[in-house]
Amino acid sequence: MSVIKITVENFEEIVLKNDKPVLLDFYADWCGPCKMLAPTIDEIAREHDEYAVCKLNVDEAMPIAIKYGIESIPTLIAFKGGEAVGKIIGLRPKEAILEMLK
Repeated sequence: MSVIKITVENFEEIVLKNDKPVLLDFYADWCGPCKMLAPTIDEIAREHDEYAVCKLNVDEAMPIAIKYGIESIPTLIAFKGGEAVGKIIGLRPKEAILEMLK
């Protein structure tokens, strides 16, 4: 499965109402660490159909970033049943991200 782009318009439907656990990557195009993390996020999306792997550009969806207190990027938040259940700030290895999703 590929990474799903999240916008203000589709956030509720894809992230909050999803039957699967969701990994949401808060990023920006200009962010160096975000660019370094992108291949890992893509790899998780390809290898783990049990998760909905999503990316949200904070510059394009600022209201959502504000709602979840995003002060540093990249920030990864795991959602289950519409609730944020885990958070990682900064560049982390794939194993740490998958551990948060469990």
